[in-house]
Amino acid sequence: MSEKTKNILEWILCIVIAFVLAILIKYFIGTPTIVQQVSMKPTLLSGQRLILNRWVRTTHKMPERGDIITFEAPTIKGYYTDEDMDYANPVAKYENEPTSWWKKFTYYMLEIGKESYIKRVIALPGEHVEIKEGKVYINGEELEESYLQPGVVTGRNDSHGAYLDIVVPENCVFAMGDNRTQSTDCRAFGCIPLEKIESKVWIRFWPLNLWGRV
Repeated sequence: MSEKTKNILEWILCIVIAFVLAILIKYFIGTPTIVQQVSMKPTLLSGQRLILNRWVRTTHKMPERGDIITFEAPTIKGYYTDEDMDYANPVAKYENEPTSWWKKFTYYMLEIGKESYIKRVIALPGEHVEIKEGKVYINGEELEESYLQPGVVTGRNDSHGAYLDIVVPENCVFAMGDNRTQSTDCRAFGCIPLEKIESKVWIRFWPLNLWGRV
């Protein structure tokens, strides 16, 4: 083998190793992202840049109430009726998941064609969530939500049926956006299974004047 060929192969090997390490770090440890939705306004605004902590997915650790998480977007219909709601098992449905190993790799590891939502954890497994009179109650007690803008009312989205009075199933969380009137969340599609939670929002690094933990 010539010295030139050997150098080329070494470079190729280095590139492959770097690529694999980048994928593993992104999937298991952390990754940057850009806010593209308005559902977390005013806490997070479109265009802000964040670092996501994906160690929570690696360890399968249940998030805490108030944590801002990202999760795989569930199957969503254009319009929900009360007949679509499964109140006995209020868990979000995932009906279009990839089946082949290559599609799973590109979808889950490379995140090609994959959509994620960013919301705030409101209730944990076994807790009774009740939304009434514009407010949220957990196990009968009103939830203090200082992160909401003054005057925000939590209710049923007009275009969707709603899970407004449920008990969060085991290994699931109930999450909503801070911008309640412009957030499609667990009120519409049900609770998020732990295995679909991808990360916890850790640091906002842009804009610079808002740098810090979220």
